[in-house]
Amino acid sequence: MATSDSPEELVPPLSDLSSPPPGLVQQLRTQGLVVTGARFETLYGGRTNQVWKVLGGDGDKVLKLYQTTLRNPLFRNDAELEARCLKALEYSGFVPRLRATGQHQNDHWVFYDHAPGSPWRERPEPVAELLRKLHSHPALKVAPEGCNGSVDLASHGQKILDGCASETRLKLIELRPAHTVPPTNRTCLIHGDPVAGNILVAESGLTLIDWQCPAVGDPCEDIALFLSPAMQRLYRGAPLSAKEIDRFLSSYEHPSIIARFESLRPWFAWRMAAYCLWRVENGATDYSEGLRLEMETL
Repeated sequence: MATSDSPEELVPPLSDLSSPPPGLVQQLRTQGLVVTGARFETLYGGRTNQVWKVLGGDGDKVLKLYQTTLRNPLFRNDAELEARCLKALEYSGFVPRLRATGQHQNDHWVFYDHAPGSPWRERPEPVAELLRKLHSHPALKVAPEGCNGSVDLASHGQKILDGCASETRLKLIELRPAHTVPPTNRTCLIHGDPVAGNILVAESGLTLIDWQCPAVGDPCEDIALFLSPAMQRLYRGAPLSAKEIDRFLSSYEHPSIIARFESLRPWFAWRMAAYCLWRVENGATDYSEGLRLEMETL
């Protein structure tokens, strides 16, 4: 999984602007990406960057302005990685089409076609099929290596806990799994953040958006992140039921990967609990319920 070199405190996000900075709009006009009089609507749901739907011209577009000063110990926020993935997967049918990328002052931006649909809420089977399709895609070395095996997950989780100070940190250290799962040789491009809010559902199918933290790694990462009770609680309002999880795992249709996920499941839950604690200690109180849910699984 994508990670910064060391956990740092969260910094305030970009201002909740009703429209992009005038200088950026002018830059887009100069490049012929937006027309004069184009309208910008703020898109909500993301927790880091400023995103607008651009109305006008040859179809709706999306403009994402990155918060470049944020250092997150679990999820990268890299505009260049998003651009690479959108370009590499352009003909896959499950990502938006990239139109341009650039920089405005100290912040990077990407500009791509607006994908129809609404965030995923129910029926996990199509999501399993979508992730299986991504993980079966020809190997693409467009992203850094992710965690692979329990040793990597132990090291990553401990780095996150090193940035925490509350007594719960000690409790999580006690709950750390003890079994070892070796790395896999069957790595692939993974999305790195396939939460409900990053999966758009439309009649034409599902679209994966927000590719700012991909990796070449273990497909179990994506499975764990989608099924994470903390992430489901944050983005959908409730964790998946046991039946929904079973339906997802069956629909993924790769028994050996699912068996590996089951063996790594406690490790992913432990690392996610550490991350939720880090977020809570840095002011994101809405992660407290996710922390409780992940700790329950341990």
